[in-house]
Amino acid sequence: MLGRLNHVAIAVPDLAAAAARYRDLLGADVSPPLALPDHGVTVVFIDLGNSKVELLEPLGGNSPIAAFLERNPTGGMHHICYEVDDIRAARDRLLASGARVLGDGEPKTGAHGNPVLFLHPKDFSGTLVELEQV
Repeated sequence: MLGRLNHVAIAVPDLAAAAARYRDLLGADVSPPLALPDHGVTVVFIDLGNSKVELLEPLGGNSPIAAFLERNPTGGMHHICYEVDDIRAARDRLLASGARVLGDGEPKTGAHGNPVLFLHPKDFSGTLVELEQV
């Protein structure tokens, strides 16, 4: 069911400063910022060739990232994203096995324009898991 690692997402309190650190200190290829109002975040991606790092900043007061940063003011790892071939088949298999899908269970369009779902962290050793259909 799982494909390759797509990205590791890190919540940051200041997206411009975090992107500059990755670009200037690590020599990373950093994408331009992309606002995702449906997800309540602004993101940049750091291309690693075989996967990406996603830096997330809250977009608006209702952002789930804002709540995360209240608990972790300096930021930190927010989620890990794995690729799947068929997101609905993956969802159905997970639900049948007792895993919990967050939200209404229907895929949403993610930052790459692909369908995504999030899985409850308590079902995956305390890690929020995102699945992305590619």
